[in-house]
Amino acid sequence: MLVEPLTDGPSLSPSFADRAQGLRGWLSSSMANEEDDPVVQEIDVYLAKSLAEKLYLFQYPVRPASMTYDDIPHLSAKIKPKQQKVELEMAIDTLNPNYCRSKGEQIALNVDGACADETSTYSSKLMDKQTFCSSQTTSNTSRYAAALYRQGELHLTPLHGILQLRPSFSYLDKADAKHREREAANEAGDSSQDEAEDDVKQITVRFSRPESEQARQRRVQSYEFLQKKHAEEPWVHLHYYGLRDSRSEHERQYLLCSGSSGVENTELVKSPSEYLMMLMPPSQEEEKDKPVAPSNVLSMAQLRTLPLADQIKILMKNVKVMPFANLMSLLGPSIDSVAVLRGIQKVAMLVQGNWVVKSDILYPKDSSSPHSGVPAEVLCRGRDFVMWKFTQSRWVVRKEVATVTKLCAEDVKDFLEHMAVVRINRGWEFILPYDGEFIKKHPDVVQRQHMLWTGIQAKLEKVYSLVKETMPKKPDAQSGPAGLVSGDQRIQVAKTKAQQNHALLERELQRRKEQLRAPAVPPGVRIKEEPVSEEGEEDDEQEAEEEEPMDTSPSGLHSKLANGLPPGRAAGTDSFNGHPPPGCASTPVARELRAFVEATFQRQFVLTLSELKRLFNLHLASLPPGHTLFSGISDRMLQDTVLAAGCKQILVPFPPQTAASPDEQKVFALWESGDMSDQHRQVLLEIFSKNYRVRRNMIQSRLTQECGEDLSKQEVDKVLKDCCVSYGGMWYLKGTVQS
Repeated sequence: MLVEPLTDGPSLSPSFADRAQGLRGWLSSSMANEEDDPVVQEIDVYLAKSLAEKLYLFQYPVRPASMTYDDIPHLSAKIKPKQQKVELEMAIDTLNPNYCRSKGEQIALNVDGACADETSTYSSKLMDKQTFCSSQTTSNTSRYAAALYRQGELHLTPLHGILQLRPSFSYLDKADAKHREREAANEAGDSSQDEAEDDVKQITVRFSRPESEQARQRRVQSYEFLQKKHAEEPWVHLHYYGLRDSRSEHERQYLLCSGSSGVENTELVKSPSEYLMMLMPPSQEEEKDKPVAPSNVLSMAQLRTLPLADQIKILMKNVKVMPFANLMSLLGPSIDSVAVLRGIQKVAMLVQGNWVVKSDILYPKDSSSPHSGVPAEVLCRGRDFVMWKFTQSRWVVRKEVATVTKLCAEDVKDFLEHMAVVRINRGWEFILPYDGEFIKKHPDVVQRQHMLWTGIQAKLEKVYSLVKETMPKKPDAQSGPAGLVSGDQRIQVAKTKAQQNHALLERELQRRKEQLRAPAVPPGVRIKEEPVSEEGEEDDEQEAEEEEPMDTSPSGLHSKLANGLPPGRAAGTDSFNGHPPPGCASTPVARELRAFVEATFQRQFVLTLSELKRLFNLHLASLPPGHTLFSGISDRMLQDTVLAAGCKQILVPFPPQTAASPDEQKVFALWESGDMSDQHRQVLLEIFSKNYRVRRNMIQSRLTQECGEDLSKQEVDKVLKDCCVSYGGMWYLKGTVQS
């Protein structure tokens, strides 16, 4: 409405008059535009429902619109209605000059093999068809419809689905499956059926606990369950009719509304406001439009919509161990570091300058262990013990944790996997390096965390009855625990001990040498003694350093020197060509070690040095405390004992790109066991001294050639079972195959 000033009243300000004049001009121009744009035609719109639940729109994104599939023969069609998944099979023009016939024959041969049967994909032994598989473009098709304009009327049919069809390459999967079947058949032909029957494998029987509601929901939302559920829906086979087929023309008539009187189309009889609401509904984010994701997955965009405390908690719960710098980079540059420090201390503890999520965050009050069923309180206490151990050292031994906490091995392994990585023959190392920069930058936070760890330590001492004298007084992230010493620290301990007792040990050495030489010196003859050179001593020390023994001590504190001397010097003489000196085989340690080696090689004819050391450590674990073998066994002593027990080292030619360690490349085999298979075994070992892997037919022909007789299948199987393993149709010496 336009308001004009009164003639007999006070005059309006010039600005208000200008605005009124402008509004008058805008209204007049709008009316002029409407007159210039008259309504040319009114079209009635009808809503057809006959195909509302059956109409799909197919799109072919890898094909230009000018190259349609209308004239290409469609061989078959099928659909899964609930998933809206469609598969079409279309013929390929094999007579086209652009078609490569040799490639088509090769693909058919790879997929179906040489023999064609009813299950063959390509019955003509030629790739003469291709499959198109659909994928949904959108799950909400309520705003899409197919329109048909006929005789001045517009008929709309809602779309039930919009699908994009792309070529499927499932035939390549079939070709790979055929290839694996042929490899398995070859391997089965090489291996013995009797061998498979003789192998007895131990199985573990576990009884499943009743499934909780929370576990059931996680299982139902898992990807594996959804895939299984989708696979259970059966295919519905369809008949395809071309574009110009009479049946297609008949079906297209259903796109027209059956009644044009408007009585049946009450959906279109709406008020202007309702019609506008239907055309432009309010923008709202529906839950079903969100991508399906597991319940424990949260995108970074969703994460940043949460409060800062929840963001920190969710990140720490998922990552479990994180440096403070990484946490700040995930939260974004606009977040205040002081607020993050306040929030992180509520959900995590400081370990070696890094933040580890608190145990009660991972194990809420009413939860329990999925392995043993122990309550959350016990789990939190055990995990706190592991975290506290890492505040004392970089290394933790799982056996020690299990002994103290009395928890099952699976629970302890879960604790350690949260914050550490396993190192062979050394234990579990903390997963992140020491963050000294954070320690220097935030001393107040470090002091507060130290006070918290002091309280946790006191609680652990009380609960686990730990000896207070053995507990470190002050947490030191770089110091090692009392029960575990690294290899470098062992060498330092041995050097220090040897230097401190050098004078005493030299006198003892001279005395023993005089005792050994005394019977061999005639009366009245004096032997001139040459002084021991420093160079010789340095060589002995260097030799001792290179010969690092295995960790055969339960406490891990034994150095690599026996009684402060290298093994050769402690025995009173030097080793001779790598073999034990005369007389040392009569010592209790040597007798026990040789008995172990002989018994082991009688059971397993071929062993690598790495596997032998593993078996020896298991043997030590079964011995009582104080046994003679705990005095320290070096790698050289173990190898010398193996060679002295009638075994030989097989120089297997490993490939240049092998990932085997030096201990895994040292292969020892029992040369003579006293049975009838010694000759066969020796021929087999000679074969592997020149070949890394061998086929069975080569082994059998060589055995027949060397032994001069036709060996039975059982004899060949026995010698192969004793010394070799089969993998991929080839035979390898035990312990040499790299998976």
